[in-house]
Order: sequence, then structure tokens, then C-alpha cells
Amino acid sequence: MPYPFPGMNPYLEDPELWLGVHGRLIVAIADYLSPQLRPKYFVAIEKRIYQTTGNDKLLIGIPDVIVQNSQTAINYKIPNIAVATPAVQPKTVTVPIPEIVKERYLEVRKVGTKEVVTVIEILSPKNKRTGERGNAYETKRQRVLGSSTHLVEIDFLRAGEPMLVFGDGTQNDYRILVSRAENRPQSDLYSFDLQDVIPSFLLPLQTGDSEPLVDLHSLLAGIYDRASYDLVIDYSQYSVSKLSEKNAVWVDALLPEKGLR
Repeated sequence: MPYPFPGMNPYLEDPELWLGVHGRLIVAIADYLSPQLRPKYFVAIEKRIYQTTGNDKLLIGIPDVIVQNSQTAINYKIPNIAVATPAVQPKTVTVPIPEIVKERYLEVRKVGTKEVVTVIEILSPKNKRTGERGNAYETKRQRVLGSSTHLVEIDFLRAGEPMLVFGDGTQNDYRILVSRAENRPQSDLYSFDLQDVIPSFLLPLQTGDSEPLVDLHSLLAGIYDRASYDLVIDYSQYSVSKLSEKNAVWVDALLPEKGLR
């Protein structure tokens, strides 16, 4: 079944699907760019690994803390031995367990020197969670923005706090940041909503090089087809990621037209 949305598909934001979508989109972008960047550049798929720390991060993927009060006094029933009941009864609790987080991203590098020219990031829910600005991605983001490396940051998630930029007074559903090193602190921010077509952009490279146009909508439609997401998603249900009233009305009208409701 063809990809049903003109832009981003909100059902792909489902946490149960997003990890797979993220991984497939990383590979799709790499495969799309690689033949266009030869022979000067190559695209490397890199992995960032870190252990979460702090209360919020430690509980990622861990069930909510369970507190059970013991209501009955302990009775060991040992013959002829008097057992005193403790004055304070223990509670059963869940302790936070550190989680190893793995995040994949792309680097466009020069052949020969392996110099990193452009970093391409697709944000995950962990990158956007309030209270986790000290995580590994935020640290790396600041390092890239302070360097001579270009940054492309793709945010296909409506949930969570957008990454920090100045001068954006709008509240859009999705964003693509293209930050060219030679233009900083000014950068290009493509803001768009659920009902909009995903904007295409030129991949920043070194001055004078031909820059390929990145069409994320076509790449997203491609992985939707190859992964058979049409068989996995139940469009009769509302999206796991809550829709605004305006978007909900629009989706309710669109899906019957596509034969999905």
C-alpha cells in the first residue's frame, strides 16, 4: 500500500515502531547519499553509546516504581520462640538501573583524510526529554556547533522539547535544522506541520562542491514500503502520539480517502 501521508506519518512516532523507523531511515539516507558523494566523500554510520545517569535517565524503559506496604506483622511460627515484630515494616521498592543507550547517526567524511565534513542526526525521544539536556547528544551537539563541521538535525517527533535555537517564534510539529559552519551562528530551520510536505534541503559540503538534494519524504515512503508498515499499523486506532484537535480532524478526513478507515 502506498505511503498515505503527504508529509510525516504520525503513526510512525509510536515508541514501538520508532526505533525501527530511526534505524531504517539512517541506512536509507546513507544509501541515497553515498553514490552521489563519490569519489570525494563517503558516508559512515556511527554509533554513540553511553550509560544514562540521573533520576530521569536511569528509569528509561524501567517500569514505574512499585511501592507495597506490608500490612501484616511478621510471624515466623517457630515453636517455643518469641519473635518480636519490627517497629518499622520494610517496603518493597524498585531501584533505578543504569541503561546502556545506543544511538546511530551519520558522518560525511573526506576520502583519504577521513575528516568529518557533515554530521546528520535524527533525534530520538531521549534527545528531547526534559531534564536530560546534559546527555551525550547535547554535549556532542555543542561540540559540533563550535567546530568547522556542518550539522543536519532532523526532528520527526512531535513529543518532547525541541532542541535549542534562537529566533524561532513558531510552534510547529516538525523541524529540520541545517547549520552550515561558515554561516554560524545563523542556520536554516525548516519548520513544518503534520499536514505539510516534508521540505527537501541541500546537504552542506565543502565550498565549491556540488551538494545533493535530500528528499526525506521519498526516503520515508521507501522504508514504509520495504518494512511493510501498512501491515503493522492499525489506522482504525488513533495515533499513539496525541494529535492536536486540528490535526485529528484532518487525519480523520484523510484516512477514509485513502481507504484506511
